[in-house]
Amino acid sequence: MERRMVLSLCGAVAALALASVVTVGQPKTVRTEKTAKPLILEKKEGELRVRRVPADSTSVPMSMPSSEFMLKVSPINNGSKYLVLGTEEIAPGGRIRKHKHLSQDEILLIQTGTARVRVGDLEREVHAGGLVFLPRNMTIELENIGSEPIALVFIFSAPGFEDYMRCVSVPAGQQRTPITREELRRCAHAGHVIYAELEQQNK
Repeated sequence: MERRMVLSLCGAVAALALASVVTVGQPKTVRTEKTAKPLILEKKEGELRVRRVPADSTSVPMSMPSSEFMLKVSPINNGSKYLVLGTEEIAPGGRIRKHKHLSQDEILLIQTGTARVRVGDLEREVHAGGLVFLPRNMTIELENIGSEPIALVFIFSAPGFEDYMRCVSVPAGQQRTPITREELRRCAHAGHVIYAELEQQNK
């Protein structure tokens, strides 16, 4: 009798174990995860966007690196879950204002022109073919000190900042609505970025 009960219990445990294996294994075969799409793009292919102009340049002294930029790789563009890549051109005298990313590392590839770059306490000139690596939570500022535009490629280790970029811009061809200081702050929060100019204005 006792032996029959033990055997029955063993059979029940084995059945439960088998059922749990099947249950655990099923989602892997049934679940359909969205995978990133491969891309082969020419220079002018991608999501071209135009930055919105500050509503009041007196109360919102936010310098813009350029009026246009292009997003090429991101969760929205091709389903990328791990990388964001885009391009833009910065005219002579243009600059990327001091800021830091809270959740992503960034790489800047300087393809043409000459930039003065400050990353944390490190500062130097970077020329065509140069590279800048920005760890998260470290400040960066960049200025085009040359006589030709800087062709820039930016790469992020994770999505997030492109939300800010879309928030402060419109698709090319659409009417640009002015952007207020409060909107800029909301956009910065959405994109996990802190801009020194906005922080100073908030004090």
